Amino acid sequence: MLFWLGCAAFALTILISVSLHELGHMITGKRFGMKVTQYFVGFGPTIFSFKRGETEYGLKAIPLGGFCKIVGMTPQDDDVLPEDQPRAMWRFPVWKRTIVMSAGSITHFLLALAGAWAMAATVGLPNIHLPQTSADQRSYPAIIDVGECLPVQTELKKLDADAQKAAASAECKPGVNGAIVPPAKAAGLRTLDRITKVGQTPVENYGQLTDAIRASAAGPTVFEYVRDGKPGSATVNLISDERAPIEDPKGKVSVVSVAGLGWDTDQPYVVKYSVAGAVPAAGEYGWYLVENSFKAMGKIPQKIPALWHSITGDERDPDTPISVIGASRLGGEAIEKGVPEVFWQIFISLNVFIGLFNLLPLLPLDGGHIAIAWYERVRSALYKRLRRPDPGRVDYYKLMPLTYAVILIGGAFTLLTATADIINPITIFK
Repeated sequence: MLFWLGCAAFALTILISVSLHELGHMITGKRFGMKVTQYFVGFGPTIFSFKRGETEYGLKAIPLGGFCKIVGMTPQDDDVLPEDQPRAMWRFPVWKRTIVMSAGSITHFLLALAGAWAMAATVGLPNIHLPQTSADQRSYPAIIDVGECLPVQTELKKLDADAQKAAASAECKPGVNGAIVPPAKAAGLRTLDRITKVGQTPVENYGQLTDAIRASAAGPTVFEYVRDGKPGSATVNLISDERAPIEDPKGKVSVVSVAGLGWDTDQPYVVKYSVAGAVPAAGEYGWYLVENSFKAMGKIPQKIPALWHSITGDERDPDTPISVIGASRLGGEAIEKGVPEVFWQIFISLNVFIGLFNLLPLLPLDGGHIAIAWYERVRSALYKRLRRPDPGRVDYYKLMPLTYAVILIGGAFTLLTATADIINPITIFK
């Protein structure tokens, strides 16, 4: 029950975010004197509406977004009454149109900053200064994490395909499907031990630790470590197993020596701030999300094959994009597991991503309208300098094929992610 309540709650937060996005357009448009005739939450048949002033407000049956109607967004709009022509949006200065069109994304950014500030001052924000990838971990101190169970890949490969798939999703237990107690644990090493030497090889960081282990022969190997400021040693019985390169987890696997340990840190994973200190912390966290959102958008094309394969039976790559359905499922998991801070982290990240995505210079996104407005402004200035007649406004009808192509590609991608989220969803808890 908590899972479904969490899903519904997250879907509601997204609906509210999108409604506030449209509210940003409406408020700024009205402030500048543009005529806004409609503001609705949802699409489809109208459930109820009322008119206040010149604007109709209401709720529609399909809660998948919202819209506001600003008169005369383009010169080609043919539904502008003669008396409304002076207030048509396209007639306003380009800087005013830019503010109105970007107000939706700015609203998302403000929601994200407010959410980040609230988290920073209450439950804390993720420590963004810790390494985010396996490659990043290599330069950090060789502080280890020692688990309770180690799946042995060479043993798993002896199982049939169905058993391998079941084992991948099942809890690891020593003695089941070839899993063992990690050699590091069996030797007495503990989480947060800092390894200083493997055999005869000194170790200063986690990358050197991994290289030293993999370069060692399988069998008894002495590990020297520091625990609570005191030195110690343990003999680890290294095993041979298949591993991908540490800097490329999806690279070609090879048989190497394995101790059954991972990277850890003595630094906090979550940092809590004072009310005042939460302000710059929220800004720093927001910028971190901006950078990672751009990286994620750049990787979308290469993730499409993995999305398709996840629908046809392969394991879902946790780095593949998700739809509103997938985000809502993750929000539901967070509530079910009693970690609402994860719920809000997803909400904050999603608002940053939506805000940035909406500013891409492609029609029908807001960024496409902004790009055209500034293209017209620069072109007019250039023609004026060249003492040539102003070429006038861009003909949006000529851009319709490109607009339809963007809509088609976006729709297909949305359908693909939604299908993957239903058939083979990403999960953050196992």
